[in-house]
Amino acid sequence: MKRDPRLDSYIAKSAPFAQPILNHLRELMAATCPEGEETMKWSSPSIVYRGKILCGMAAFKAHATFGFWQNRLVTGADTPEHPATAMGQFGRITSLADLPDDATLTDMVRRAMALIDSGTTAPRPLKHPKAPLEIPDDLAAALKQSQKATATFDGFPPGQRREYVEWILGAKREETRRKRLDTTILQLEEGKRLNWKYERC
Repeated sequence: MKRDPRLDSYIAKSAPFAQPILNHLRELMAATCPEGEETMKWSSPSIVYRGKILCGMAAFKAHATFGFWQNRLVTGADTPEHPATAMGQFGRITSLADLPDDATLTDMVRRAMALIDSGTTAPRPLKHPKAPLEIPDDLAAALKQSQKATATFDGFPPGQRREYVEWILGAKREETRRKRLDTTILQLEEGKRLNWKYERC
């Protein structure tokens, strides 16, 4: 497998408990997928096979993670998902004992390679519709005082209106909320989206 020295650095900087986990996964991948390439994706170690991401791993303060890009097409429909606790399909990994045995992992790697060889792609997760947007009373009252701001707000698509609403609702202090409300009306009167400063011209 084509090695990437950035993985050496990443593993060396990881917590002591995570280093044997990452090294073990790295060596198992190299032995099972010699045509693969090590790389860094989203600042974490990944293995690419024939131009496609095969799997990825990461280390955090108290746990490590590992997962296949093709998700349960590789691990099987009976594999429990851990979206609330950790990335990947194996939850919070704190020792080698938290991983499947080498034979099982090797079979999964070969299955992931076969999926890439066949051109199979993982199905996209279903998007759950968001709840209808409710305008808070203070924003509704402020909009009534400015036809210009109302026209801009009403002309925005739902996602851009939601950005303003969630920003206002996210204020923890009443003073902060009032400032955000004032800023909202000023920006809307100028026809601006919430994050207009960061948009490319």
